[in-house]
Amino acid sequence: MAEKKKMSLTVKVLIGMALGIIVGLALNMLGLNAHGSWINLYITDGLFLIIGKLFVAALKMLVVPLVIFSLITGVVGIGDIRELGKVGAKSFVLYMLTTAIAIAVAITIAASLGIGSGVHMSSDAVFTAKEAPPLSQVLINIVPTNMIDAMAKGNMLQIIFFSILIGISILMVGKKAKAIVELTEIGNEIMMKMVTIIMALAPYAVFALLARAMANLGLGLLADLAGYVLVLIGTLMFHLFITLMLLLKLLSGKSPAMFLKKFREVQVFAFSTSSSNATIPVTLRATVERLGVHNSIASFTIPFGATINMDGTAIMQGVATVFIANAYGVDLGTAGYLTVILMSVLASIGTAGVPGVGLIMLSMVFTQVGLPVEGIGLILGVDRLLDMIRTAVNVSGDGVVTTIVAKSEKKLDERIYDDPEAGTVYDEELEIDEKVEEELAKVIEEVKEEEEL
Repeated sequence: MAEKKKMSLTVKVLIGMALGIIVGLALNMLGLNAHGSWINLYITDGLFLIIGKLFVAALKMLVVPLVIFSLITGVVGIGDIRELGKVGAKSFVLYMLTTAIAIAVAITIAASLGIGSGVHMSSDAVFTAKEAPPLSQVLINIVPTNMIDAMAKGNMLQIIFFSILIGISILMVGKKAKAIVELTEIGNEIMMKMVTIIMALAPYAVFALLARAMANLGLGLLADLAGYVLVLIGTLMFHLFITLMLLLKLLSGKSPAMFLKKFREVQVFAFSTSSSNATIPVTLRATVERLGVHNSIASFTIPFGATINMDGTAIMQGVATVFIANAYGVDLGTAGYLTVILMSVLASIGTAGVPGVGLIMLSMVFTQVGLPVEGIGLILGVDRLLDMIRTAVNVSGDGVVTTIVAKSEKKLDERIYDDPEAGTVYDEELEIDEKVEEELAKVIEEVKEEEEL
């Protein structure tokens, strides 16, 4: 009798995603999710909300300790501070390059199609622009005055700075810091196991997150803004499947098809949570265990990318700027669009780590080129759904840049990258090995005996 084929976690997550979208849309289109209804109170805003929130909270719980352990281990693993500087410079330049390409492509496509021309729309949605901190303040804030506060707030740039500083200090101390190095390596391994445990719940959480989102959003609101939505989604897909994959192939020589196959699990997580930061644990695991990137590279480039890489957001800004400009009859011209590109790249640094970063950046761009900021109210209704897609594009950019940097630094295990099954999670990996359990119990017993003596 043939052995039953095992189903990987990725397949289960994709099934959960498909079922979640179908169930959510069915609830919305059949009117079962009407505000105040039993379904709305106890299922979509009850059961689905609780499952989704618990899962996202569990992922966010892992982010800070995982980044700290992983980054310290990574810095020590590089062993040369100058090499760390090279990794930082390469990843920064690539992140800025992909952001600039993303918005340039978005503006070109949107302007060519003339979206928003002749549209005279009104909206009840009110948008009040939040003030973004100046770039100088963002740079000053990289150095934490209170690390506990930085960890509590999940300020990624401050956590990265502190972790790198610890790693450099360990290198300077040398052999005497051996125990700390071993502790961080063990801590990193433990955190990755915790990621595996929480990911086992992913199919159910993804189902709940997407079922609730689709039940509340539906597709009806997309009709009025069909031109904007279709162009934005099309541009996001073009950037993901053409621009990023071309960069991957040209700069690393690796297979885009293999990358997309191994990274689709991360994309689904990002789509479900709409948060690059919450997806960090999953992205880190995928780049290290699925793509073969050395932890010394991934531990820096992934958290850094989740903070400053804004490919998807930049595309939204480009398409939204053209749409609103045409809707209000404003001719920005070549100079105006070049200003939008420059502002978006600079804003992606200046608003790093700020909540609601996409709309803050968009309001900054609108102000700079003289478009009415209240125009953002026209697209607020569909922003939640589109935010899910652009977050998936953002994390894909993180993965591509990480792979390119790792390849250039000879820190990419190509055997792992080229192996379709490498790093695949199956249910049995979540079971506790009885032998390992017995060995640990024996070690604990020996320690107790030594203490008694």
